[in-house]
Amino acid sequence: MTSLAGTIWDGMALWRTRAAPDPDSKPRAVALPVSWDEEAAEAIAAIAPGHAPVALPRLAEGWIAPLVTRGRQLGILADAAEGDRMAHALRGLLLARAAAPGLAIWRGDARSASRFVLNLPAFLDAEGGFDAGAYAAAVAVGVRMLDIWTGAKSPRLSIGFADLAGLLAGLGLSYDSAEARAVGAAIAALTRGAAEAESGRIAERLGAREPVALIAPSPPEATVVPGLAAAARAALDEAAGSLGLRHQALVALAAPDAVERLLGAEIGGLAPASGPTRLSLDREGWVAEVPTRAALRLGRAEAERLLAPAPDSTWIAMAQAIAPFLHVAPPMPLASAAPASAPAPLPARATGLPTRPGGSVWRVSVGGHKVVLRTTEDGAGKLSEVSIALTKEGAAYRSLMDAMLHSVSIGLQYGVALDHYVEAHAYTRFGPAGAVEGDPAIRRATSVLDWAFRRLALDYLGRRDLADPSEEDCAPDATGHAAEQAPLLPMDLPASPAPRTRRRQFKLVG
Repeated sequence: MTSLAGTIWDGMALWRTRAAPDPDSKPRAVALPVSWDEEAAEAIAAIAPGHAPVALPRLAEGWIAPLVTRGRQLGILADAAEGDRMAHALRGLLLARAAAPGLAIWRGDARSASRFVLNLPAFLDAEGGFDAGAYAAAVAVGVRMLDIWTGAKSPRLSIGFADLAGLLAGLGLSYDSAEARAVGAAIAALTRGAAEAESGRIAERLGAREPVALIAPSPPEATVVPGLAAAARAALDEAAGSLGLRHQALVALAAPDAVERLLGAEIGGLAPASGPTRLSLDREGWVAEVPTRAALRLGRAEAERLLAPAPDSTWIAMAQAIAPFLHVAPPMPLASAAPASAPAPLPARATGLPTRPGGSVWRVSVGGHKVVLRTTEDGAGKLSEVSIALTKEGAAYRSLMDAMLHSVSIGLQYGVALDHYVEAHAYTRFGPAGAVEGDPAIRRATSVLDWAFRRLALDYLGRRDLADPSEEDCAPDATGHAAEQAPLLPMDLPASPAPRTRRRQFKLVG
């Protein structure tokens, strides 16, 4: 067993909880630093293989210690002192939730692609700027670590960053601004310069395999963040001064997974924020709306201004500014990897009738199952998006519901009338069904969709002709009234073919 003595884990206070990677999994015992939250506990439960109890220090040392040993064997780490510095740097980055390796390394899976991700908001300094020196050092640690992991054989490594939107908000910048794009480009340039400079240093020991690029993109000449443009330029100049590089490609962004959750990064890569709040499970099991970490740093007014949802055109503009410094094209933006289950201070909870403009949130139970219906409206107050969150259903059920409601939202945005959806989904029958609690106008529903679309009909169409179904209609074995069903017989049968034709339709198989 790996010893923790003499490391930063030695004597560290831990708190213990039970966490699961998702609502459908069985919780496992997790021990983690006292400053970390339950979202991190869920991430640890998802990252660690198996189902046994897990403690973060032991889990981390399970790959840190072997990595250092292998680095010594490969000659990437010159001596024991350099190995100790490498291990200390990896522990420090992880404990600060600033950077961590990808799932393959945590799980010891040498066959899967490995990566190293840096959580950009973790490098905000106390003065409201960006610690470019610490960031460049972290990138260098990541390059060396991945080179060791791949046995110093892979020409392509994957160094990436997460939550650019959170960093920009922390700097007081709107994502859709020229200043933000300049900062994003400078961050990407700094990442590339620091990574290639470290690749050059490794090449001095093990031999160069790639030439230094003769033509490289130029970083922004200036940004609103003091020292950032100069740091990016210096890193690129250091890389250009190398006699050769060890690697062909180094910088690539990836879709977020449990590692981003572990670091507390709420947005993957360079994607814009989806808003100042996110959905989370509260301690009673309800889906609740809570502030994002970026919003908590900013305060309500600034959060609503800087973290407002952005159209695709803003992401495209940011990608165009950053892409020249990446070795792989950036992926499309994704939402947060997963919500936390123990929220920070909650915003005011919606009660009674929803408020407008902007949309509404309804929290009810249908047949004893908790349901949250959220609507979004355009500037004219017209319904433009619908989503439903469920807390007790299986992953497949929730995924199908999400996909269906997403299709409805697309249709609404392209002009499909809401009443068409109401006619299609009101009184649909499938579980859960039964009594509705929390909606004074609808007492029973034959399904979650039945309640949701009759509620939308009330709110947006003013329809009061959709009466509650009877208790019999909501029973699990209900098949509907005879008047609601088309007769099964008599039915038109296809015309009988001639005997010769019929014989040709069959084949003898022996």
